[in-house]
Amino acid sequence: MADAPVLNPTSPATRHGRVRDLAEILIAYALIMMVIWMPRAAQRILWWVAAAGVLAIICISFDGWNAVGMRRANLLRSLWIVGAALALSAVGIIVAGQLGTLHMPPSVFAFFSTYIAYAVWSGVQQFLLQGFFLVRFSRLIPRPGLAALVTAVLFSSAHLPSPFLAPITLIWGFVACLLFLRYRNLYPLALAHAILGITIAISVPGTLDHNMRVGLGYLTYNPHHPHHRHLPVVQPSPKE
Repeated sequence: MADAPVLNPTSPATRHGRVRDLAEILIAYALIMMVIWMPRAAQRILWWVAAAGVLAIICISFDGWNAVGMRRANLLRSLWIVGAALALSAVGIIVAGQLGTLHMPPSVFAFFSTYIAYAVWSGVQQFLLQGFFLVRFSRLIPRPGLAALVTAVLFSSAHLPSPFLAPITLIWGFVACLLFLRYRNLYPLALAHAILGITIAISVPGTLDHNMRVGLGYLTYNPHHPHHRHLPVVQPSPKE
């Protein structure tokens, strides 16, 4: 059987695909940033607009379950990522306990009811980070490491102006993208994201990370507001 033809990077078909990838990246990023930087009242509507817009792009140009990392292949080989996240979490919790900044929910039920939505949102973020943005940047940028870095920078910029979350998400985004390029499996990364994010939520004082708020929510954070204490915000969110 003959080999599949290799497209010329300068051919009209390839250029059309690159333009489409770039357009989809810009539209999705603009929708996400629009929600992040809008007041809460507008977010209740814009969140659904952004979600529908990004979902429409995914449905129209879906790359397949394997391409976005939702597969069984390499799952066992990459489970060490979850173990590493648990180890980092344990260290963080111990340090927070020593510093007196640990703020755990009063019961196991309260813990799960508080953070279950964040855990789900962590998986959504990893899907967008690797299954959406990285997949497209990898087609636009021939160097995998550079594609991973550009994707991480985009991810980090969505956590501005937080001086705490922006550098952390830059590091995590870059490492996660490199790991995704190696294993092409999204599940361990989603679990690791949830573990590390919840660890930050229960270990870092709200006065430092503004309870994991980003965008306009970070600037308008009020530590005395009953909904702003010890609860991570699922960004973007139509609630609160």
